[in-house]
Amino acid sequence: MRMAKTSSVVREDAELIVTQMGDELKQLSGTTMLVTGSGGFLLSYLLDVVAQFNDSGIGEPCRVVAVDNFISGVPERLEHLSNRSDMEFVVHDVTKPLKVNQRIDWVIHGASIASPTFYRAFPLETIAVNTDGTRHMLELARQGAGSMLYLSTSEIYGDPSVVPTPEEYFGNVSCTGPRACYDESKRLAETLCMTYYRLYGLPVKIVRPFNVYGPGQRLDDKRIMPDLMSAALDGEPLVLFSNGTATRSFCYVRDAIKAMLFVLLSSANGESFNVGNDQEEISIAELAERISKVAAPPRLPVKYLTSSDVHYLTDNPQRRCPELHKLKALAPWQPEVELDEGLARTLASYRELAAEAVVCK
Repeated sequence: MRMAKTSSVVREDAELIVTQMGDELKQLSGTTMLVTGSGGFLLSYLLDVVAQFNDSGIGEPCRVVAVDNFISGVPERLEHLSNRSDMEFVVHDVTKPLKVNQRIDWVIHGASIASPTFYRAFPLETIAVNTDGTRHMLELARQGAGSMLYLSTSEIYGDPSVVPTPEEYFGNVSCTGPRACYDESKRLAETLCMTYYRLYGLPVKIVRPFNVYGPGQRLDDKRIMPDLMSAALDGEPLVLFSNGTATRSFCYVRDAIKAMLFVLLSSANGESFNVGNDQEEISIAELAERISKVAAPPRLPVKYLTSSDVHYLTDNPQRRCPELHKLKALAPWQPEVELDEGLARTLASYRELAAEAVVCK
């Protein structure tokens, strides 16, 4: 069950973002935005925000060209937007050049394969989209004189020696391990972005999302949050394929999208920004207990098992928490959604969609 359509929770989040950022978002008025990876978790959410901005009357509509080949994106997530005149949907593999017969003012490049389960199954495709795909989007932005936002990843840091992780930390990742196809190609993509900035003055910014979660994430993503949410939705035990001691700091998607928009619309070209939540770092075991509490009644048991995948935990960082001083200095932004609230909103969204699916049968 992919469960990736939109819900009232997503719509409410989009409305809140537009209300809070209205003046800032006026920069989008009358412009054209190209979004790759539009069927993925983060950027399908962004499309909902742009649609809400266009419907708000704050400014002239922002036209969107939404691109995805749906190797990991979910077309159902975009169905409710498919008949809008302000959005054009293009099925395309960005590892191949994309021809656009119009001026593009903003390029948001988020096409990638981000789940370890999937990028290990498609390692060459992962390398290609992170390198060739990024190069093609940089060229498109350069030819159209557009500003580009690149969605990188906190995975480039590997297992840092210090926590929280600053932007200045250059990473400690394996270049030969089972996760290297993703980690190393994301690092090279950042190098490409900075090379285009230095050579051509291309206005490009980089954001590094840290453990973003929320409504709209596909439940078969195979990462920890959707795995636990899927179990909670079905009323089943919450299974951890580890001892649960690794720690993470989770960021609700509404906060992450706001941060990304602030970076996109800023003049901070040639800069990288961590995006996440630095307020609460918890263990995976505690995360499972929190979700069990949110899902109650009844309280769901937490089980500790061993994965049949021998490389399930290989190169898995034991700690991850972002340093956000650059982002907070750039914009009037703070992570606002506490973990328990975010978990409750996420589970409520999945339950709403599950109920709709039953009614439709």
